[in-house]
Amino acid sequence: MRVEHTTGPAGGEGDRGPAEAPKSRRFPSVTRDTARPEGGGRAAPGDAPAPARQWPMLSVLAATAAGLLTTATGHPRVGCLIIGIALIAAAVMRRVLPSVGMLAVRSRFTDLVTYGVLGVAITLLALVMEPKPPLHVPFLETAVRFTVR
Repeated sequence: MRVEHTTGPAGGEGDRGPAEAPKSRRFPSVTRDTARPEGGGRAAPGDAPAPARQWPMLSVLAATAAGLLTTATGHPRVGCLIIGIALIAAAVMRRVLPSVGMLAVRSRFTDLVTYGVLGVAITLLALVMEPKPPLHVPFLETAVRFTVR
């Protein structure tokens, strides 16, 4: 047991009792553990097999792999659409489901914004991809004309 000696109001030393660490609101300089992001728990009960506990992450990875395979086989627009939709689905799962396992990487808001923005960007790029884009954005032609000569 540690006893801390302090100077009392009269200027003499007195025992304060067992030393208690002062409570600080500052983040400690040395951390011993990493906090799990909210929603980072199992997506299925603990007695379920490992793939069933991580089904949200595995479904997004499977869809992304299917998109990459489709792109590699000569259908880049369809493959990019599949990847973009997989990321949008990840954002929806992160928002709707209370627990998504390893799909939770950061805070819920950050994951939602990251997955959503990347999914929408990849989907839009797939829709304006040449040749014969199904989505026509007028200012893109002007931007390409002035940047690529």
